[in-house]
Amino acid sequence: MAWVYLAVAGLLEIVWAVAMKQSYGFTRLTPTLLMVAGMAGSFGFLALAMRSLPLGTVYPMWTGIGAIGTFLVGFILFGEQINVMRVAAVLMIVGGVVTLKMAHG
Repeated sequence: MAWVYLAVAGLLEIVWAVAMKQSYGFTRLTPTLLMVAGMAGSFGFLALAMRSLPLGTVYPMWTGIGAIGTFLVGFILFGEQINVMRVAAVLMIVGGVVTLKMAHG
């Protein structure tokens, strides 16, 4: 169950990051409230995952899920530029996340 908690925490990290972008510096109420809720949920699920998984596995995977997800959202929803260097960087993050999962078992 801890891995499910970690996945949910990572997905909620993407939610709060996107909501922060949409809040335009906390000047729009709904995205700001969504950001706060996403942060609270993300930290809550992260804490649940840390009950049984090691910190050195959980935290990098959580940030990796968020980084990869926000990269994809930026490209798909916001039309952010994509190039070989950015894709290579994200693929290295994916490789790190996968390797951490494999190393844990």
